[in-house]
Order: sequence, then structure tokens, then C-alpha cells
Amino acid sequence: MPDTPQKLTVEFTVEPFVPANPGPHVLAAQAAAEQIAASGGSVDIGPFGTSATGDESVVLAAVAEALTAAFAKGAARVSLQVSRDSA
Repeated sequence: MPDTPQKLTVEFTVEPFVPANPGPHVLAAQAAAEQIAASGGSVDIGPFGTSATGDESVVLAAVAEALTAAFAKGAARVSLQVSRDSA
């Protein structure tokens, strides 16, 4: 295991998606992703999805929370990709 925290990038889209009118399921997942920024990472909330980069443990915890929150608020699908950043 490396001594320095590994960085991960997560990208996700929550459906159903209505442009300019995100539902509570979308907003809940975005709020979970904001935890990554609060921990020194970065978050980009775009018109069709959200991406975030941060320390591995923070990103994985935020992914779990985003999935839980999105489905609890009525999401039908969450498309998710997580990748390890090469330093």
C-alpha cells in the first residue's frame, strides 16, 4: 500500500433526469458528492452529470452515500464510473 492517499475520480448520472429541473434524487446525490470538495477534493456539477476527484476513502464514502440518497429519493437508475487517477 502506498503511504500517500490514492486519488479516485467518480462520474455519475442520476435518472430520471429533467434538464434545468433536477429532482430530489439528483440533488441528494450531488449533495453527497459535495463532501469530496469539503475534504479538499474537487467537484464539477454539469448539466448531464457530476464528477468529483479526491482521496480514495472520501470518494468511496461519498459514492455509497450518493447511491443510498439517490435511490431513497426516487432514482430509477444511477450510472456510475470510478477510476484511479494516475499520478
